[in-house]
Amino acid sequence: MDLLQLTSILIVLAGLFGAVNYLFLKLPSSIGILVVSLIASLCIIGLDLIIPAFTIDDEVRSIVGGIAFSDALLEGMLGLLLFAGALHVKLADLHEQWRLVALMATIGVGLSTLVVGSVFSWLTGMPILIALVFGALISPTDPVAVLGVLREAALPKTLETKIAGESLFNDGVGYVVFLVLVGIAFPHGDDHGGGLSGAATLFFREAVGGAVLGITLGWITFRLMRRIDDYSLEVLLTLGLAFGGYQLAVWLQVSAPIMAVCAGLLIGDVGAAKGMSDETRKYVDAFWKLIDEILNAVLFLLIGIEVFAVTFTLDVALAGVAAIALALFARLIAVAVPVLILRPFRTFSPGVIPIMTWGGLKGGISVALALSLPEGEWKPLILALTYIVVIFSIVIQGLTVARLANRLGREPNLV
Repeated sequence: MDLLQLTSILIVLAGLFGAVNYLFLKLPSSIGILVVSLIASLCIIGLDLIIPAFTIDDEVRSIVGGIAFSDALLEGMLGLLLFAGALHVKLADLHEQWRLVALMATIGVGLSTLVVGSVFSWLTGMPILIALVFGALISPTDPVAVLGVLREAALPKTLETKIAGESLFNDGVGYVVFLVLVGIAFPHGDDHGGGLSGAATLFFREAVGGAVLGITLGWITFRLMRRIDDYSLEVLLTLGLAFGGYQLAVWLQVSAPIMAVCAGLLIGDVGAAKGMSDETRKYVDAFWKLIDEILNAVLFLLIGIEVFAVTFTLDVALAGVAAIALALFARLIAVAVPVLILRPFRTFSPGVIPIMTWGGLKGGISVALALSLPEGEWKPLILALTYIVVIFSIVIQGLTVARLANRLGREPNLV
């Protein structure tokens, strides 16, 4: 099956499952597509277990195995999704929350990685370095999942900025931490060399290099757009920035996610205010909102059908329950410590910690990183536990975070 056929099938299924959700389940669009695709996948697996002659399961499993979910997300869809998400976060709003966002995207990710890795190594006997890799891939919140839920939740602006800003940046930082730890834990794995001696250099090159590249390319694109008054061409320029910038970052071996976020923030704020006419701004916003919605639908469909790539047993299911609790506890630490550090200098509503803890959704990026690990004894367990945590996070947390925020986050002093 070639790429065009596979893409056609995914788009058709995303549309059909979206229609089923719209007509019957009436869940938020992305979550509904995931739920329908997961139910359909589990039905096929169930029929295979009940009817020995049923062969569709093997065929679907073969197709899913050939999708290369990790490459499709990390080297294709992610750049567009992060650029689209950052495009609608204003620098002025982010500046007011930058201290908390910065602490949660750095100290928070580091603490969460250490908590998950150390406790999980103790629980399972997994080598500590490999357990830390699991901690790194499960710690960052997924901006795709988070921003999709925020669109439905109508949260207070300050709280929305905290959650959105943190998810955009801790995703990039978490990806860099993951690469560093994989290079240490799997020194002979493909494309993951360096060990301890190169960890600091790799982190600096990835994080700082990605930010510099994103700001530079965003500024060049903004300066070019200022001299043009043609909405179709300017939309094309933003698409070229997202596509070309991401691939350039991959080629230069700097953080492509951080590049996409920085470029999107610059174009969405400075570019929209000083480089676009009202008509262009309207078309750019509409175009990227549509791109965001379509790619979200396909991504959540892919998450649902990736159940065919995961091996489940009763022991894995029990370990998955423990992983969910551990991921939530680590997220609580990652939120509470930065808030407590900043509390002497500013006022926080009591609802900030529980809302941001429960609103720290995991998503497709964690699954993609787990799939990208070198083959080994622990990879099937890491993949299965990651998948369980992600499904719980998107479906359970995603469907209830707005209700929690409405209950706890409406105080007038919320900042």
